Amino acid sequence: MPPEKPHWAHLFSEVVTSGLCTGCAACVIVCPYDVLDYDSKNGAYKPFHVAEDGGVDNCTHGERGCTLCTRACPRFRDWEPEVDTYLFGRTRFADEVAGVTGDVLLARASDPILAEHGQDGGVVSALLVWALEHDVIDAALVSYLSGDASGWRAVPGVARNRSDVLASAGSRYTYSANTLAYPSAIESGAERIALVGMSCQASAPPVMAARKAGKVARRFALNIGLLCSKSFDDAIFEELFRDKYGIDRADIVKMNIKGVFQLWTRDGGYHEIPLKECKTWTREGCLHCPDFAAEHADISTGGIGAFDDWTLCLVRTDRGREVIEAMVADGTLTTRPADDDPGAVELLRKLARVSRKRWPESAPQAPRLLPVVP
Repeated sequence: MPPEKPHWAHLFSEVVTSGLCTGCAACVIVCPYDVLDYDSKNGAYKPFHVAEDGGVDNCTHGERGCTLCTRACPRFRDWEPEVDTYLFGRTRFADEVAGVTGDVLLARASDPILAEHGQDGGVVSALLVWALEHDVIDAALVSYLSGDASGWRAVPGVARNRSDVLASAGSRYTYSANTLAYPSAIESGAERIALVGMSCQASAPPVMAARKAGKVARRFALNIGLLCSKSFDDAIFEELFRDKYGIDRADIVKMNIKGVFQLWTRDGGYHEIPLKECKTWTREGCLHCPDFAAEHADISTGGIGAFDDWTLCLVRTDRGREVIEAMVADGTLTTRPADDDPGAVELLRKLARVSRKRWPESAPQAPRLLPVVP
């Protein structure tokens, strides 16, 4: 028998409608026939197939041999061991609950403007500015806040310079499929692209590369992952923050999660909302995600631990190490040992274990192979 050529029909049944789909949109940006689109309305955050071409659950191009959507999906079949082997030359060891990791350190931007405007010391902003100004990348796929009256609606966009990076700085806890900005980056002439994305998105570029998903894969030059236990449906702003706490979306100037959902408002107010109250609005695509630690990024970053103005950084690949070492050498980044905050490393491992428990037993079992530690 000829080898199977899995395509949209398989992706639709095995990932999109099974609960495994994270909404990363990798399948959408690699589709060469523009028959895949993305639904970000009413909390859907999922790809869909245009009905005019084979219906919602099939694809005429797939029937003729196109497999790009399945080759781009970071939740399709044996994605985890494939990417681990591609990036690190091996599958992970049993104790690598947060993925294969090289250096672990605390870092912050040396530039006070980047440190102030960015989240937890501005490391991601510093990484992007440095990469843009040192000819490592031409553009970065990031998220911005929409310019409409509602405010705090995360939307994908492209950063091409320092000003763009500053405009995109800060955390959003509703979902933005930053990969969807890829066509805009290409239209502007970018050939070397950085991706800043949650763990599900950070697995997309190496999955594409491991499965030889063509030109799209080759254009990703830097992959910055964000530690992420979950994101929330956009409805949380009205249904919880406004209706229960009287906090209007347009009045929020900053948000963070440090054991509680923290909100700062234009009137100088500060509010804490228990995360248990936010659980109802957990995005569907996060319910089965096993990856807290952005395990396939070049550099994984997150503001966890005791120090609000420092970012925990996990340097995973040679590319990531080269960038970090160059930035430390020229004074762009200030670093300190992760041992200065042992609680951050322990919290990393704890949250990584919690996320691993989410992966369903009915799915390919690689993400569940690690021992679950109480």
